[in-house]
Amino acid sequence: MEQNYKSFSELVGKCPYVTTQKLLSGKWTVMILFFLSLGTHRFGELSRKMAGISQATLTSQLRFLEKEKMIERIVYAEIPPKVEYKLSDLGKEFQGVLDAIQSFGEIYINTLYKNKK
Repeated sequence: MEQNYKSFSELVGKCPYVTTQKLLSGKWTVMILFFLSLGTHRFGELSRKMAGISQATLTSQLRFLEKEKMIERIVYAEIPPKVEYKLSDLGKEFQGVLDAIQSFGEIYINTLYKNKK
């Protein structure tokens, strides 16, 4: 990847690192993908599990992840309306990244803890 590009956006879809960085650019993206990797969730469930996220931000992040084909939104035709979110097949491919993040996070936390002694 030695070509000269004028902007970050020129690399989206060409460079796997830039493309993935764009996908994960939302503050809550990794946590949403983590919770959905545990199973299907409704909006309220995700909101309760993610203390500190506003409803507007969660809605925005879910829409973005759906647009990017990482999650699926399932709408049930009932009253009151029921909507669930789950990982798409593409989103399930992210599991290895989540596992690597967890592994690194544990190593990093242990290192920080050891350095405080």
